[in-house]
Amino acid sequence: MSYLYETHLHTVQGSSCGVSRGRDYVKRYRDSGFTGIIVTDHFYNGNTTVDRNLPWKRWVEQFARGYEEARNEGAKVGLDVFFGWEETFKGDDYLVYGLDKDWLLAHPESARWSRKEQFHAVRAAGGCVVQAHPFRAAYYIRTIHLAPRLVDAVEIANACNDPDWDSLASEYALRAGLPVTAGSDIHDAGQFDGGGIFGVYLSEKLETIGDYAAAIRNRAVAGLKIPPGRGVFHGCENPALPVDIRDENDRGVLDARGTRLGFWDYMARKKAVPACG
Repeated sequence: MSYLYETHLHTVQGSSCGVSRGRDYVKRYRDSGFTGIIVTDHFYNGNTTVDRNLPWKRWVEQFARGYEEARNEGAKVGLDVFFGWEETFKGDDYLVYGLDKDWLLAHPESARWSRKEQFHAVRAAGGCVVQAHPFRAAYYIRTIHLAPRLVDAVEIANACNDPDWDSLASEYALRAGLPVTAGSDIHDAGQFDGGGIFGVYLSEKLETIGDYAAAIRNRAVAGLKIPPGRGVFHGCENPALPVDIRDENDRGVLDARGTRLGFWDYMARKKAVPACG
């Protein structure tokens, strides 16, 4: 038996780009065979709805409203709802799982983390970090930043992506030796009408969000839900933007000549799949 989870979901209460309230998603996911959803609204340095001038406690309370509304509705109809968030640095986004609202209330420094600080603090608390849609090209992104040593997994299938971006993400994850996830990146419950719903299959039911973080870190994802026609294919597409690869200290990776390592040079060093010619 397998259990299906949405891993990437935004509400209008927590994300400025959100359209639907937390409660609006619940019956749709339940009726579509999902066991649960993880609400991952845009965090402090991302496209958050919540006023950053608020004191930290009030900021977190408001940030969690979409999740709490979805959780309460889920309890009524039989859908498990968990808490996470999506943080942004320089156009690169990271899904954080495994930490709850109480933990966040006790850690206001999380609003000032670097990529390195985020990774080590989240892992120390038993959580995990997944880079979301790493090859996305958009007007607000100038450079693709990849941090293979500062994440636990890579999201390789995302409903808001061009399939070529997913293909690059899949090949990158394989070569970097990282586990993979999929998520709808849903902002509007109307997305169900177009069939663009993604997710992750697990062989064991989640009791807490910490269980999901453990499944990622233990490479226990049983499969990915990807709609027909959106399969992930490996190819030799070039990224649409310049690529900056970060090391374990969140510094740009240099080659033997002391210059910034190119994306395909990095990929050629890895042997998980054949190098592109």
